[in-house]
Amino acid sequence: MSLAIAARFARRELRGGLRGFYIFLACLSLGVAAIAAVGTVRSSIGAGLAREGAALLGGDAEAQFTYRFAREDERAFLESISERVSEVVDFRSMAVVGEGQSAERGLTQVQAVDDLYPLIGSVTLAPDMPLADALDGDGTRPGGVMERVLVDRLGLSVGETFKLGTQEFVLSAILERYPDNSSAGFGLGPRTIVRTTALENSGLISEGTLFDTEYRLDLPDGADLDALEAQVDTQFEGEGVRWRDARRGAGSTARFVDRIGSFLILVGLSGLAVGGVGVSAAVRAYLQGKTGVIATLKTLGATRRTVFLTYALQIGALTILGIVIGLILGAAIPLMLAPLISANLPIPAEFGLYPAPLIEATIYGILTAAIFTLWPLARTEDIRAATLFRDAMDSGRALPRVPALLTTGALIAVLLATAVLFSGTARLTLWTAAGIAGALVALMLSAILLRRLAKYAMKFSRGRPALRLAFGSISAKGSEATSIVLSLGLGLSVLAAVGQIDGNLRQAFDDELPDVAPSYFFVDIQPDQIDGFMERVKGDPQVSKVESAPMLRAMVTQINGRPAEEVAGGHWVVRGDRGITYADALPEGTIVTRGEWWPEGYTGEPQLSFSEEEALEIGLNLGDTITVNVLGREITATITSFRKVEFQTGGMGFVMLFNANALAGAPHSWISTVYAEEEAEAQILRDLASAYPNITAIRIRDAIDQAMVLVEGIASGVRYGALATLVTGFLVLIGAASAGQQARTYESAVLKTIGATRARILKSFALRAALVGAAAGLVALAAGTTGGWAVTHFVMESDYSVIWSNALWIILGGIGATLLANIGFALRALRAKPAQVLRARE
Repeated sequence: MSLAIAARFARRELRGGLRGFYIFLACLSLGVAAIAAVGTVRSSIGAGLAREGAALLGGDAEAQFTYRFAREDERAFLESISERVSEVVDFRSMAVVGEGQSAERGLTQVQAVDDLYPLIGSVTLAPDMPLADALDGDGTRPGGVMERVLVDRLGLSVGETFKLGTQEFVLSAILERYPDNSSAGFGLGPRTIVRTTALENSGLISEGTLFDTEYRLDLPDGADLDALEAQVDTQFEGEGVRWRDARRGAGSTARFVDRIGSFLILVGLSGLAVGGVGVSAAVRAYLQGKTGVIATLKTLGATRRTVFLTYALQIGALTILGIVIGLILGAAIPLMLAPLISANLPIPAEFGLYPAPLIEATIYGILTAAIFTLWPLARTEDIRAATLFRDAMDSGRALPRVPALLTTGALIAVLLATAVLFSGTARLTLWTAAGIAGALVALMLSAILLRRLAKYAMKFSRGRPALRLAFGSISAKGSEATSIVLSLGLGLSVLAAVGQIDGNLRQAFDDELPDVAPSYFFVDIQPDQIDGFMERVKGDPQVSKVESAPMLRAMVTQINGRPAEEVAGGHWVVRGDRGITYADALPEGTIVTRGEWWPEGYTGEPQLSFSEEEALEIGLNLGDTITVNVLGREITATITSFRKVEFQTGGMGFVMLFNANALAGAPHSWISTVYAEEEAEAQILRDLASAYPNITAIRIRDAIDQAMVLVEGIASGVRYGALATLVTGFLVLIGAASAGQQARTYESAVLKTIGATRARILKSFALRAALVGAAAGLVALAAGTTGGWAVTHFVMESDYSVIWSNALWIILGGIGATLLANIGFALRALRAKPAQVLRARE
């Protein structure tokens, strides 16, 4: 019965319009829209990857071999389960244009293909021609195609020649699009495509050199991919073969997109939390304005349940409206921007309306609205009719009854569980939630402290009327300071954390590279070339340091006789293949932290020295066994020592280092890092490339620049999310300023009556806004700096220092935003005539 009556009351009150709820709707709809938009883009990319999975992979499935081609029996098996098999060889090399000292060189990712390439999809060239014709060449030299960025870098034109190793090619066309360009993940060089047969005399593909061979399969219609994967695992057990099918065609790219999408949604949840503060403030202000109505209802016999349901139903209806608006915006904006987004994505996206992200955003919106509105709604139950006419919302108990508190706690738990479920990253979600909760608590405490300090400071502001008035307003009961500090502070906290993380990343790149990073990283140095190589670089007075080591690549298949991924939980060391090396004597500069190094000339059972940090992460101990697959041969070694390995220097570092005899006879090449003066780098590269055309040089600064492009893209996305949070906070600021308009107008009227000038009153309003904004900025800076330190230190495992330029902008932003939101309303209050205002309050 009470529900029907409450519904009738709610319907009648809603006839009065949405006045007082515009900020409520704006905060809720903006937060929901942000989450829906990010989810829609992520789903669109996922749909595009699913649709184009086979094209992105270059086939229905792929079997990848490291450092070798498939044996005859292995190739025969692959042919038996498919209709066609295409062989692709992938490796890095140097493309060279010209001769001698004037030659231009550029790092390129070479894709050597057969006549069946591509099995699925098509290659687009400029000028337009079939790929087979382009690779045929000009009749005297084989042809090749390159991506435009490499062509421009080398100063090439179609019809001119370039070299890969010792083989000369003619550039037949510019490579504009090719089907399998998103499956390999992060690459250091633009793509060049040539025929595998054209590389026979290049010196680039031989035993020990770094290359992968990928066999793309065109499977029969209706092939059971799960059954085939199980069959391949059995057939190639212990051979180090990696299998992938069209369901995972984009490889690491798809995982990267999913992780970034999840992280951005968590940033969106931060914005929704800021909006929740605005929602709560709007509901509270609305209920304060309805004290007369509530008093009348209770006087006429309405129960607490009826009053609660009356306003809960109104808030529920408005919540649905806000969520619907947010969903429309969140779905429409990606669709409107689809051409722009697609043009800037390196992977396909199929934009459309996807239910999953909209449902996710709806759930987040409902839970957030319920959490932040239950508290002010519940407090109406404890207010008697006699006190409702005396500012009841600011009187009585500070906390609602226990059932409301328990319900709020349960809703928060459901929200966290939902976020973990949708994001798939429990640790990141829980840490994000803890950060938001910690920031809210810190901001709430700071707001309380600010009010008390303002009350105390009034004693020392005699003779300064404007300042004394500002302190009095901040410390007054019902002050808007709490609402402002919470909303603006949380938005600025997110922005501050992002700014500190971004700044420290850039600082790490900028500061460490010139001091500690090598100039070049050379790979594919053959054993018979290493002596000549070392003679050239060590004899150069401008070379300060040279490190070299033999290198093979291996897959970790087992730990203590169990599957490696099962033991290591997907740790990066056991994903894909890793570089390994060997040594007899303890290498110079190596620090053994635990265990003992094998004696020189040791020829017993294989032993292994493991990186200490990675061992701790995986949970390895001395005496554990590691099984690796090297060129199809499994080697099991016992861990006899742990070493300190520093990867962040850009120098040489191996997680696994074996005794020399363990890898005796395995084909391998050498790698080397060279530290040289910048002005000597070009000559070193020219000399070594001329003497050893098969060697590939990776310039560390170029690699860092590419990494910076990736970091900049991620940082931009996170900054946009943080800015959306700040916009929501600004909306809450406007709501708080609007809610205090009546009190501000009355205060202005009283002050004018006792002789205060407009300038002094305006100065008082500006001072209180600046003080509250500065407080919000300072607390946000502290919270954001702490969050930035936690991410930098624990997640990125990097050194941290406060970026003071970002910090200053956060404080200035807090002051500026509060002034901007409050001065407009203050000017309206100053225009009111005192007589009319005071007469209306009688």
